[in-house]
Amino acid sequence: MAESIDSLEPIGSVTRTHVGREATEPMREDIRLLGAILGDTIREHHGEEVFDLVEWARVESFRVRRSEIDRAELAAKFRGIAPEQAIPVIRAFTYFALLANVAEDIHRERRRAVHVAAGEPPPDGTLAATYRKLDAAGLPADRVAAALTGAVVSPVITAHPTETRRRTVFEAQHRVTELMRLRLHGHTHTEDGREIERELRRHIHTLWQTALIRLSRLTISDEIDTGLRYYEAAFFQVIPQLNAEVRSALQARWPQTRVLDEPIVRPGSWIGGDRDGNPNVTGEIVWSAASNAAYTALRHYFDELTALEQELSLSARLARVTPELTELADRCDEPARRDEPYRRALRVIHGRLTATAAEILDRRPEHTLDLGLPRYHSPAEMLADLDVVDDSLRRNGSAVIADDRLARLREAVRTFGFHLCGLDLRQNSDVHEEVVAELLAWAGVHPDYRALTESERIKLLVDELSIRRPLTRPDDRSGLSELTRKELDIFAAAARAVRVYGPPAIPNYIISMCQSVSDMLEPALLLKEVGLLDAAGERPYCPIGIVPLFETIDDLERGASILEAALDVPLYRTLVAARGNTQEVMLGYSDSNKDGGYLAANWALYRAELDLVETARRTGIRLRLFHGRGGTVGRGGGPSYQAILAQPPGAVSGSLRLTEQGEVIAAKYAEPRLAYRNLETLVAATLEATLLDVEGLGDAAEPAYRALDELAARARRAYSELVHETPGFVDYFKASTPVSEIGELNIGSRPVSRKPTTSIADLRAIPWVLAWSQSRVMLPGWYGTGTAFEEFIDAGPEPAEERLRLLQDLYRRWPFFASVLSNMAQVLAKSDMGLAARYAELVEDEALRRRVFDKIVAEHARTLRMHRLITDDELLADNPALARSVFNRFPYLEPLNHLQVELLRRYRSGEDDERVKRGILLTMSGLATALRNSG
Repeated sequence: MAESIDSLEPIGSVTRTHVGREATEPMREDIRLLGAILGDTIREHHGEEVFDLVEWARVESFRVRRSEIDRAELAAKFRGIAPEQAIPVIRAFTYFALLANVAEDIHRERRRAVHVAAGEPPPDGTLAATYRKLDAAGLPADRVAAALTGAVVSPVITAHPTETRRRTVFEAQHRVTELMRLRLHGHTHTEDGREIERELRRHIHTLWQTALIRLSRLTISDEIDTGLRYYEAAFFQVIPQLNAEVRSALQARWPQTRVLDEPIVRPGSWIGGDRDGNPNVTGEIVWSAASNAAYTALRHYFDELTALEQELSLSARLARVTPELTELADRCDEPARRDEPYRRALRVIHGRLTATAAEILDRRPEHTLDLGLPRYHSPAEMLADLDVVDDSLRRNGSAVIADDRLARLREAVRTFGFHLCGLDLRQNSDVHEEVVAELLAWAGVHPDYRALTESERIKLLVDELSIRRPLTRPDDRSGLSELTRKELDIFAAAARAVRVYGPPAIPNYIISMCQSVSDMLEPALLLKEVGLLDAAGERPYCPIGIVPLFETIDDLERGASILEAALDVPLYRTLVAARGNTQEVMLGYSDSNKDGGYLAANWALYRAELDLVETARRTGIRLRLFHGRGGTVGRGGGPSYQAILAQPPGAVSGSLRLTEQGEVIAAKYAEPRLAYRNLETLVAATLEATLLDVEGLGDAAEPAYRALDELAARARRAYSELVHETPGFVDYFKASTPVSEIGELNIGSRPVSRKPTTSIADLRAIPWVLAWSQSRVMLPGWYGTGTAFEEFIDAGPEPAEERLRLLQDLYRRWPFFASVLSNMAQVLAKSDMGLAARYAELVEDEALRRRVFDKIVAEHARTLRMHRLITDDELLADNPALARSVFNRFPYLEPLNHLQVELLRRYRSGEDDERVKRGILLTMSGLATALRNSG
């Protein structure tokens, strides 16, 4: 399956990387090995005929790249292919892409090890590099302490469904990765004596015979279980370790402070709480998500306590203990362990945790211990007992023991509590309005809330929030609509979770499409209805933060004024004060991009952050931004380190929350090594963006901002002219991409659209981006930018050369602008207008096809030209790893795209062979796997 790198030529605008052959030869060797095993497997299971077909497709694809044959010739040879022949070819190239991903990941580990061995300075994105920068800056302790007060880095796992791999496929890939890692370190056999190459063959055989796609759609319960698996896979090991290491490093530098006394990395989740457009989320689901998370946390603690009891066998005859340890141990009356105080103390903790589990969990974990002891009422109580054990060990010369499993368990309890992770709730503002209107009418407060002006709504809501009287009776809601009863059930489930697991269990309530102050007060009224908000007393109570989500470009532009107007409402300001004077705001990357295009959305987000930071400064609140980023560039994706440093001054301020979605979750957090590296990057960038001046513009900020204002306006006009104003564009999109078929892929519980319409506005950003990725247009990641740059350079009062130099200077000096161009280059490198033309042929209306596709092709060429002009370099010159990936692997995508087009044509013409539909879904999975961040 694998072709020698010597025969490969540059593809598109991505030239051969400058990394020497010696440096990349091990990766090529890994690709050759895995490709050869896959080829042998295909031959063994399907015979020479299928193997020869796969080999023919591979060879012809490389001939296309070398321009030895026209792409149309390859496409013609696939026309009319029998489904039973097409499916093995699709599966072969899908699995090759998957195995090539493994080889590339292993190669990155190899290159990092080489750099470390050579004594090179730690690279950016590592904490070691960050500590060097902080040391060089000579920061005063008071400034560090103030800046990092309440610091938090929170990756929030979401159920956005762009991860097409089934769990079984993922696990088999993980086993292949582990074997290749052993091989990387020179091993030929596993620890139990098995030959590595034979084990690779066994697992690749298993992969080949494992179905790539699901027979049925995922349920939310499936998604909850999947999200929780990352804790056992990596988070329990990595997050406590990272929190302890960062705290130790910073407190060693500023010992007079208690900087980061609370854990900085605290994960969150949307899975089971995000009901915006997902009718499957119910009160039962919310409770299930919270209770399953708590079960996962306590199960881990029981496992660790059981192991600690085995390890801490210290005898009172040989080791001294503190009086506090003795007092704790004496609560366990077991004569057989009379001289083992540490074991008895741990059994007391074990017994009290068992009592806790019996009261707060719906099911009993393994390794519980019934001793008839009282439960822990908070994680702090359990931590206090663990601290007694730790203190006794340290005061009596056993710090080396305390620093191992016990330290990890203590840090885990600090980080995960009894709730594991914060479950955010989210709903669309339109739903809140409908529910509140019904409740107010039902209770006789106002017959038609929706007819009120905004100021009238605010007054009515404030009046209701100022009194404790509920609008309904929890035991009698029979007269309410199904929607309202369902929403109240969800709020009631959240209230139950807060009571049982503590306020961290449900930390935030997010309002999608928030466009007014009343949009922020409506969910406050619903929180009050279930006892989660009390603004009537002397001590206002609101354990759940009310978080506006600004999504469209217009809403981003108005976001700061909406927030300031909310803070001007005295009642709302008291609620913010009750939460430590901290206000979180969420920024939507996906819908803003779909609304106005790549450059306009990115600049609208930057401007919104600047405005929100200024509002926070003026009103005296602490602002925390929550970034709703997706996996792909069109939804806010891209390298995390650069993205965080590209934030405007004051936007990070020690806190960072961001969504982790789709295939990116597995790519970042599937195993401890990956998880540590990616979380380390988030923390490193957060510390630098908080404590150092990373914008780099100085006095040139305002001219730079004016330039981007103009560029963004031009880019938005160009994008809107195509997407929102071109007659028939929606028809073109639906015909030229597999967007209609994405809903059949069974990759998530949510519908493809928020509403049953054909509007681009109602289509979810995920299928919007995924569909353009499949067709290799990648439109959301670049369209409109080329026109904006070209017009900006040519249309100003200054000479064109001067305006070009301004853009070139901004690219060199400004992390935001450099990040925008770098991320766009990643998308352009993965786009292919030749393949996109094949998809355009699916549009039967020739006039529509030419009207839309000709614009796309022209803008694509213009954007490539402008990128080269501004950066004075090739695509991906700043990202050699991705350049190698595109260079080595993208010819293997060629058959998948051609076969997808062929099967789409036949499926849409009415061919009812089930294998045709299955083949389409398999090509989607294969292309998503190969492109890596496609949704």
